[in-house]
Amino acid sequence: MSTHESPHAVRAFFTVLAVALFCVPPVAWAQDASLKDEVKTRLGRVEQALEDWDVPGARRELAEVEPLLPADVEPLKFYQGRVAFEEGRYAEAATLLEAANIEDRPGSYLRLAKDTRDIVKNHQRAESEHFIFLYPKGKEEVLVPYALETLEAIHRAMAEDLGWTPPGGKIRVEVVNNARELARVSTLKEKEIRTTGTIAICKFSKLMVTSPKAVAQGYDWQDTLAHEYIHLVISQMSRNTVPIWLHEGLAKFLESRWRGKAGLAMTPSTLALLGKRVKADTLVPFEKMHPSIAMLPTAEDAATAFAEVFYAIDYVHQTKGTAGLRAIIHELKNGQKDRKAVETAMGMPFPLFEKSWLAHIKKQPFPPELIPREERVVLKEDAKGKVKDESEKKGREISFGEFDNVEEVPARRFAHLGELLRERNRVKAAAEEYAKAHKLVGDKYESISNKYALALLELRRLDEAESVLRGSLRVYPGSPGTNVHLGRILLFRKDYSKAKTAYLEALASDPFDPEIHLALTRIHGALGETALATRARQATVQLTQLKPEEVDHVARAFLNEEGELSEMNVPAAGGQAAPPQAQPPAAPDAGR
Repeated sequence: MSTHESPHAVRAFFTVLAVALFCVPPVAWAQDASLKDEVKTRLGRVEQALEDWDVPGARRELAEVEPLLPADVEPLKFYQGRVAFEEGRYAEAATLLEAANIEDRPGSYLRLAKDTRDIVKNHQRAESEHFIFLYPKGKEEVLVPYALETLEAIHRAMAEDLGWTPPGGKIRVEVVNNARELARVSTLKEKEIRTTGTIAICKFSKLMVTSPKAVAQGYDWQDTLAHEYIHLVISQMSRNTVPIWLHEGLAKFLESRWRGKAGLAMTPSTLALLGKRVKADTLVPFEKMHPSIAMLPTAEDAATAFAEVFYAIDYVHQTKGTAGLRAIIHELKNGQKDRKAVETAMGMPFPLFEKSWLAHIKKQPFPPELIPREERVVLKEDAKGKVKDESEKKGREISFGEFDNVEEVPARRFAHLGELLRERNRVKAAAEEYAKAHKLVGDKYESISNKYALALLELRRLDEAESVLRGSLRVYPGSPGTNVHLGRILLFRKDYSKAKTAYLEALASDPFDPEIHLALTRIHGALGETALATRARQATVQLTQLKPEEVDHVARAFLNEEGELSEMNVPAAGGQAAPPQAQPPAAPDAGR
């Protein structure tokens, strides 16, 4: 999600500065009325450029006005501080804004500069051709190559689709540790972030994203990076004139372009929610989405709004292609209101567009029943029950609490019994109970599908397990746990290409699972992808206590003929490293 600063607040503040600048006792430089007018005009241009997300333009205008003013004039210090802040020079920005006598209060530029300075001052730095990636010391290091690849890919895609590449220097991308830090570096309140599940923001000419470690089950962090970059492109390209509903629709529709076609971001569970809201006639009006979808009262409202605007842009794209998307942005940049811009781009009155868009939504293949929203963006501190540490996640993955959301009581009872039997190593009997639960609910619940698949893996009934897992992925695409379990099957079969796809899908949501990187070490090695194998090996070392030479040994033994497909003994950072050989499991009592 992205937020945008209110221009009214900015203009009001500029008015105060103008009063401060031109109502002070006369000084030598201020005796010339024409000079005062020139200074006022140029400072207005600096303000407008910042409001338009044109930092290079603001810097040029500021360079022109600096020789005309004494160095200690507070409005000059303010704009110098603003430009420094937008360019990521936070310590300098804080000093300049203090000199401008800006009040140090929540939401002020001075507080933002100080808080951001303190949060990122010890961050590590990595760069690519067009991006600077700043991340906390620690396991976030494994994000770097994947993040930069994603960002460069969406950079190329937006140059192709929208015809825009950001001017000036490299784009800053800052990773924060949690929701508390995200609130401190942005203008959102922590409560708003928690309520709506906001995990990233595009603002101040940069991208701010929360580390996946802060989220209970990970989140689609690569799509999120792409989503926020698209917000930046739209803001710069349009000079910040695109209303929030079009902003979010464009970003959501185009976010999958880094990995393929546009329009791949709609999940079946969100589509089911949209279908429910259409049937109940409770869609969120476009005007209610302003100033930010993140400020809607509930997470369900936010998800519904995202789905609505996604299909608005999908309809434009199907009708007019990327030329239609560009046309809307250009019309807005040229001063048209949103409805008029859509009318011009689509060649139809806005009421007809709304009617056609609603008809387009109603044509979508809504699931026959509401799929439970197993929300990905749940912060660890907000998750029900204890969130397991990385070192606790593997083993045989026994957990009874995962069935709490199963609404059908008989299915929940069968699943609980299956888990109890599998805990007691009565795997065949467990599989029979899971099968009963799965027969009742089908692919509706990830928890049942995955526990059933794990039991089948223990019994080496791989074809059946694969079928169950692929069925679950049709309902919950991108699920990291399901993709990991599918990856085990494919890797065991030495189907390295498909196994690579499964594990990379898992990594796109849960990049800190050591199994993913250990598996990729073996997969890339088998495919002759030496550089990628090195990258995966380094990530494994970062996330475990294995030495580099041990990683290859463990990777070769990983999922061999004797290994247990449902039990991965992968050491995690801070835990005891496993010996570099296969870990034979206790034999299941398959006869009971």
